[in-house]
Formats: sequence, C-alpha cells, structure tokens
Amino acid sequence: MLPKVAVIGAGKVGTAFALRLQEKGYPVVAVASRTPATAARLAAKTGARVLPNAAAAREGDLVWITTPDGLIGAVAAEIFAGGGFRPGQFVGHASGALPAAILEPARRAGAVIFSLHPLQSFASPELAVTRLPGSCFTFEGDAAALPLARRLVEDLGGEFFAIAPEAKPLYHAAACVASNYLVTLLDFFLALARRAGLPEEKIFPAFLPLIQGTLQNVGAVGPVAGLTGPIARGDVETIRRHKEAMTAAEWEFYRLLGLYTVALAAEKGLREEDVVVLKKIFGEVK
Repeated sequence: MLPKVAVIGAGKVGTAFALRLQEKGYPVVAVASRTPATAARLAAKTGARVLPNAAAAREGDLVWITTPDGLIGAVAAEIFAGGGFRPGQFVGHASGALPAAILEPARRAGAVIFSLHPLQSFASPELAVTRLPGSCFTFEGDAAALPLARRLVEDLGGEFFAIAPEAKPLYHAAACVASNYLVTLLDFFLALARRAGLPEEKIFPAFLPLIQGTLQNVGAVGPVAGLTGPIARGDVETIRRHKEAMTAAEWEFYRLLGLYTVALAAEKGLREEDVVVLKKIFGEVK
C-alpha cells in the first residue's frame, strides 16, 4: 500500500508534490499551511482535510514539510511538541540548502527523516506541477528512507541522486548560480541592449537563439570547449571598446565575469601573452 501523505506548507513545492503523487495513487489526506487560502485550494484539489500542523502530520505516513526554509526547523519542533510524529513515519523536506538533520525532532519521535530536493525552478504552483516530472532530485538523510525516496522519484518521473549533508551548501550555491544568477545575467544583457538602442520588444527574441545555441554547445562539449567570443580569441581591443562603452557599475560586473572567463580561455588554449593582457584589463576599475 502507498503511504498516506500529509503536506505541511501548501506553496509551490508542496502543491506540486501533492498533486503529482496523488496522480500516482498516493492518498493525500491532510494539508496545513500558514496561509488558509493556499491550504483550502490544495485540499479542494486533493480531497484532503485542512488541519493544524501537528494534527495534519498525525494523519500522514509520509509527512512533507514544504514550508520556506527558515520555518522548517520551527515547524518540526512544533509538530513534535504537539505529538504529530510517531515511529514508522517518514518525514521529509524539499530544501536544497538544509540537511535532513533539521528534522531531528521527528527522528526523536521514532520517524525516519530525509530531504529530497527537486533541482528545478518554480515560479508558480502551476509551473511547479508541470516541471516536476523530468527534474533531478537530490536525496540526503537516513538510509532507511532510501527505498521510499527512490520510489517517490520514480513515481514523480525524475532522476535520483544522493548527496552528503556537508556538501549541501555548495550544491545549493551551484543551483543558485545556475538559476538565480542566470536570471541576473539575462537582466544584465537586456540592460546593455536597451542602452544600445535595440527595440525593447525585440531584444529577447533576437538574443534567444544565441542563448539557446550557447546552452546546446555547453551541453554537447562542456564550458571550456564551448567558450566562444572575444576573450576566447584573445581579442583585447574589443574588450577595451566594451570597457569604454560601459558605465562604471556595468564594467565592474562585466570585468569580474571577464576574469573568470579568462581562466576558461586559458584552459582552452589562449596564448599566455593574451591571458596576461586580458587579466590586466579586467583588473582595472573604471
């Protein structure tokens, strides 16, 4: 029999887990949320009861604590104090940054604890439900949770891999760079293109093939072999022209990215004399 699921935190991730698992036959029996409207919406879609945190947890064989990261520890302590955990339960969270040990109150009650983080970006509950299948899921926690975690990932249509708890900060930093900082880079190029006078509504469509081609190149041959452009060619004069065209704030961001990129170009085979000159230029504050 599939475990009964209780969801504590009915936001984007909690909603996605609940709806996708219910599709696979997992009974979603209880929902709790600090926002009553989100709990009511998820309960209406799943047939679950809306209950306070500890009461909701008591109903579940599998308890997902999918609150914001900063609340996971406090919610676990609250549920423990309210008698919501028991031996034989599985209690998980979906944070990429926090270890499973944040759920220690559940372990003290005899539950098996784990974390299972979907390596995906969810801008809304609707997108979360759509994007969960096909994502990679990172497991960390009690060994006794491994069989269930593997089954969950299989049923969610994802790919499973495990990570050590001490590696989670670097893992999460990598995820932030791949997702959040990519958004920052896209905003930066849009700002430069606007200042260059390109029509606002045409900028992103015009650059999208370049962005997609770059991602495909890196996916096919890796970042070093996939690096192109003036730094990879050692085109010092073009970089100097970039510097002159930019504001001080723009150049500060650009030059830091450039310093990192010079190292990639050197690994690709850029001549040492070009490496030295480029490092000097990118070391200059405007």
